Amino acid sequence: MQLHVSPSMRSLTISSNNGFIDLMKIKVAARHISYRTLFHTVLILAFLLPFVFILTALVTLEGVNKCSSFDCLGRRLGPRLLGRDDSEQRLVKDFYKILNQVNTEEIPDGIKLPDSFNQLVSEMKNNQYDARTFALTLRAMMEKLERDIRESKFSELMNKHFAASSIPKGLYCLSLRLTDEYSSNAHARRQLPSPELLPVLSNNTYHHFVLSTDNILAASVVVASAVQSSLKPEKIVFHIITDKKTYAGMHAWFALNPVSPAIVEVKGVHQFDWLTRENVPVLDAVENHHGIRNYYHGNHIAGANLSDTTPRTFASKLQARSPKYISLLNHLRIYLPELYPNLDKVVFLDDDVVIQRDLSPLWAIDLRGKVNGAVETCKGEDEWVMSKHFRNYFNFSHPLIAKHLNPDECAWAYGMNVFDLRAWRKTNIRETYHYWLKENLKSNLTMWKLGTLPPALIAFKGHVHPIDPLWHMLGLGYQSKTNVENVKRAAVIHYNGQSKPWLQIGFEHLRPFWTKYVNYSSDFVRNCHILEL
Repeated sequence: MQLHVSPSMRSLTISSNNGFIDLMKIKVAARHISYRTLFHTVLILAFLLPFVFILTALVTLEGVNKCSSFDCLGRRLGPRLLGRDDSEQRLVKDFYKILNQVNTEEIPDGIKLPDSFNQLVSEMKNNQYDARTFALTLRAMMEKLERDIRESKFSELMNKHFAASSIPKGLYCLSLRLTDEYSSNAHARRQLPSPELLPVLSNNTYHHFVLSTDNILAASVVVASAVQSSLKPEKIVFHIITDKKTYAGMHAWFALNPVSPAIVEVKGVHQFDWLTRENVPVLDAVENHHGIRNYYHGNHIAGANLSDTTPRTFASKLQARSPKYISLLNHLRIYLPELYPNLDKVVFLDDDVVIQRDLSPLWAIDLRGKVNGAVETCKGEDEWVMSKHFRNYFNFSHPLIAKHLNPDECAWAYGMNVFDLRAWRKTNIRETYHYWLKENLKSNLTMWKLGTLPPALIAFKGHVHPIDPLWHMLGLGYQSKTNVENVKRAAVIHYNGQSKPWLQIGFEHLRPFWTKYVNYSSDFVRNCHILEL
């Protein structure tokens, strides 16, 4: 490229080095030109020269590219200035095409897969993989990773199920030591309640709670939380029912750790003369039927098609197979009118609840002729607990279920229920409960799979009065993201689900609401290393 200024300063010529083209000639008028004007002119031309060079090069190559100079400038220079390249775009499109082709192909059996992406890149370099081989190998690696993750998730769910179903060493120790104490210490065997307080057990001016459990530590927390949260603890009566093997230890705990001024009664199932296998044959069948026991205690993986099952569905199935669902203690609430024939109203509590507010207003709730005051669980947003309808519990492909139930009917919660026993005695709720248990046994558990709630949903149908959800907050054993502020506001919080607060799998940020009521001053609790997690 050459710049030529005539001696007379009257013309300025720009030409290519090889004389190929004379691009620009400027003729200047004969009048005088100042040096300042000349300086600015040269400065502008110096700025333009690089662009002129580029344009010249493009024109020179015009014959090769078969396009006009300005068209080439737009298509060739533009993408580069914007950080794009046609060749890169074509490469990406070709790679997408290969990926789509590989996605429909069968992965060869016995293909050897790299263990990492770095190893894949290394093998690409060493073996000179083409794009198709790379894409196929990458797809096989991704599918293997997905399988490994699924298997790991199912293993985690199984381990969690076993952890939730087992008895922690500390709780087992507590039960054994208290049972031994019952046999050797007269104070641990003292009558509960004392003889002069026996009339209170059937006095309807008191607030009667019923708790059915074989977990001594959990029972102690429920009772302690109720007494400490009550404005009138002297009006509280707790009726605790446990099984025969736990009775001595449970009695010893409350004999040695009184909750005065509240009153506690401890009874074993074996002490209710009428509650026998002969009188309640359906429960005997539930506990001892070989197929039922195998379903709840057998191999939960055998026969399961995990390839067609999501981890969440598998978790729900495991929860439904908890052994507690065939325990007599878990069915006892259906016999409350017979267990306490002289009481008019009781509040039934599960052993995984904590009471945070005075519950005396519950006895003043008008159930409007209904039997069961319960929180409805179909009006929340979360998928695990508060958005449950009958379709979530029953198999509506079964003809009996489809005929008698509405899949859109709202479910309600067991675990904190106000029962009007007078109204209950006028119904056939217990008979209905027995009937549907038998039908489900006949159908080999094809009507429902989840414990005591489904038959209760049928038996209490038409007898439930909704109560304020603030009385009973559920899901603390399911959801790690439970809102702590909502927990603080609830009157009763419920650790329903696998992650119980006394287990290592309990959620750390929710455990303190429960542990604050554990009696750590007890030698039995300390010596058994309770909750040293």
